[in-house]
Amino acid sequence: MKLVRQGKISFLQPEKLPANLAAGFSTRNGGVSRPPYNSLNLGLGTDDQPANIEGNRATFTRAFDLSPHQLLTVKQVHGDDILLIDENNPDLSHFLSVEVDAIVTNQPDIMIGILTADCFPIIIWHSSGKVAAVIHAGWRGASNGLIGKVVTTLIQQFDCSAEDLFAAIGPGIGEHTYEVDRPVRDAFRKGTGFWNEISTETSLGHWKLNLPLSCQLQLEKAGLKTQHIEITKECTCCHPELFFSHRRDNGVTGRQISFIQLSK
Repeated sequence: MKLVRQGKISFLQPEKLPANLAAGFSTRNGGVSRPPYNSLNLGLGTDDQPANIEGNRATFTRAFDLSPHQLLTVKQVHGDDILLIDENNPDLSHFLSVEVDAIVTNQPDIMIGILTADCFPIIIWHSSGKVAAVIHAGWRGASNGLIGKVVTTLIQQFDCSAEDLFAAIGPGIGEHTYEVDRPVRDAFRKGTGFWNEISTETSLGHWKLNLPLSCQLQLEKAGLKTQHIEITKECTCCHPELFFSHRRDNGVTGRQISFIQLSK
């Protein structure tokens, strides 16, 4: 990933991203919110001042020559439901209350985004630049099959080949700082996510969890080529100068956005 500055904002951009797509993972810098939400907090569900969040979203979209109403985000609930946008929607505001954790689209006039502050965001695009998806993958999303379900949706709805899909796994909490307990282990054992490959026991009933590896393995299982998958190295918890972190900041923090806009 490379750090790109555009307008007042900065974001991590996937190296394999085609020049005709706009996509990446925002940092926390370039907005107007005050501590502890400083400064580019884009999370509508936080306790930041609504006027600050609206101003930040306007600043963010302006950097891509878009209007705030062209940015589509949803109400994320750690589930496995997917929002499919396959036709023009003049008003996207009603999607803010839709409870899903992934968005799939072929519409070029909107930017789709997922908000995170430790969970792992995933951006997927087709080599044609005409289809894309964003995924919110915390441990629940990684264990409930959401990632494979999104790839299946892309293949079935838009006649894509998995081998022509590319993915970027954005910044989230690193294995070295992410310890989980038995309920998380049980969720992975009952669901998906390659528990044995991604967990390291640290003490009785406690494990370090490598969530980005789980995301990568699930993408590969769904048919994506290994060389088409890029993983951000930065840990949200370890880089307060760049990212919000729910665990580091004890739940009182902002949200960064992971986004993509298709070419026309």
